[in-house]
Amino acid sequence: MSSTVTTTPAETISLQAAPAGESKPTTSASLAAQGTGGYPVPGVPTFDDPYKKRQWQLEHMAGAFRVFARKGYTEGTAGHISVRDPVDPSTFWINPLGVHFGMLKASDMVHVNEEGQVIGGNRVAVNAAGFMIHSAIHKARPDVHAACHTHSVAGKAWSTFGKPLDIINQDSCLFYGIQSVYKSFGGVVLEAEEGERVAAALGKDGRVAILQNHGLLTTGTTVDEAAYLFTCMERTCEVQIMAESTGLEKIIIGDDEAKYTAKMNADPETLYNEFQPDFEYEIWKSKGELSKGN
Repeated sequence: MSSTVTTTPAETISLQAAPAGESKPTTSASLAAQGTGGYPVPGVPTFDDPYKKRQWQLEHMAGAFRVFARKGYTEGTAGHISVRDPVDPSTFWINPLGVHFGMLKASDMVHVNEEGQVIGGNRVAVNAAGFMIHSAIHKARPDVHAACHTHSVAGKAWSTFGKPLDIINQDSCLFYGIQSVYKSFGGVVLEAEEGERVAAALGKDGRVAILQNHGLLTTGTTVDEAAYLFTCMERTCEVQIMAESTGLEKIIIGDDEAKYTAKMNADPETLYNEFQPDFEYEIWKSKGELSKGN
């Protein structure tokens, strides 16, 4: 099957008429290009072959794990990323149990169905607790194509308060209106009902959740988006804990300013692009084990 790959900017605006003596542009310019010297930033690739998209996703999934390893999000066998399969959207891919994030490649990922049974890919054991959370989210939210959860240090620390992050800096504005808190920690998630409750706490519009006494969970339309939200949320937890430790009064960003910043910076296309420097660094370090998948 033949395949083509294209990139699409998030938004476009019409150019104004050219000054006298200059040719009038015949195409639109992306909004992103207005802040990048006139050259648009490549958007999320689109594929006409779902099998090519599958391989692209798996490469980016492996890259996300490598980023998480470098940032110190590993804790024994805990932690997982899942990605919805573009060939059969009722199934998804997850990492094998007990393999260090920093060693994972696209070929290591495991293909499972909605019941958690291995159906393809790397036929090895997976994290049952991870499946219970992610399967429920994927079922409840068709728009969620990727979900990330690890036992990162700052995320675990902030989760003990059972409260959302305050909007106290520009980066935390990414979470304005999209964060929730799941307060009913029931121990290791081994029952389907617990996963369904986590999905319900996320709601129909939420994209990130603080799991009380547990850690962080983020979602996205791409694994890149979900992974960037996770790295940013983990760092935001760290920064808020530092701010809290001073005992000084925090100045909260106003709703209008936070909403505007989120609109500019928290769309799926922008979040995808925010993750690319970390991902491409891992490709560079991998000596050929990883690729962009295009």
